[in-house]
Amino acid sequence: MPSPVLTALATRPRRPLASRPTALVIEDAEEFARLSRRILEQGGYEVHQAASGERGLDAARVHDYDLVLIDVALPGMDGFEVCRRLRTFTDAHVVMVTAHGSEVEKVIGFRLGADDYVTKPYSPVLLAARIEAVRRRPRAPRAPEVRRVGTLELDVAGREVTVAGIPLALTRIEFDLLSALTASPRKVFSRSELHEDVWGRTYEGDLRVVDVHIGNLRRKLRAAPGSPDPITTVRGLGYRLQSGA
Repeated sequence: MPSPVLTALATRPRRPLASRPTALVIEDAEEFARLSRRILEQGGYEVHQAASGERGLDAARVHDYDLVLIDVALPGMDGFEVCRRLRTFTDAHVVMVTAHGSEVEKVIGFRLGADDYVTKPYSPVLLAARIEAVRRRPRAPRAPEVRRVGTLELDVAGREVTVAGIPLALTRIEFDLLSALTASPRKVFSRSELHEDVWGRTYEGDLRVVDVHIGNLRRKLRAAPGSPDPITTVRGLGYRLQSGA
């Protein structure tokens, strides 16, 4: 027999597609992904799904979601890293889903920008109530962040880079590397720091991949008008960005 709460939710009139809020579910467990999607749709949301953090971030960069539901224990890039990266370009409400619900885990999530937590296994009633509570909170608009280094400008939210006003085409990884460097000008970043910042804490790979992508990024910068290349190699340590370049 269906839950009375689910039945009540199902009878709510849905908003027209143009005015319905949107939600993204980042969850690799199909059972919980289906349950979350059903509850959100019954609550009036248009729902998209992603089975990994990387795909979720890609979707969030394309769509301006009102709510993002993130499983902490995602394969590869974990939910904490996804939340941290989301907060660099979106003000969407974020609800973390965890199987543990420890106080330490919640503190980490809240510090990274999560709005609420739900512990597995959760009831449809609880999840619906948490979503409704978060939904009532106003989304705080994020001030545009544009970083400038000489003639180079990096729009964090828009993920755009221009040199002397001319757009510079970068890959996702090249942009993320440049964004990390411009966030702390003159700081020397080790290869492991850049690797963690761009690929995530749980990703295992050769650190030399950082050198390859930095090399590609620098070639593009040198080919741009005025040949700006504020990135310098610090022998034996890593890379840094010269803020006065």
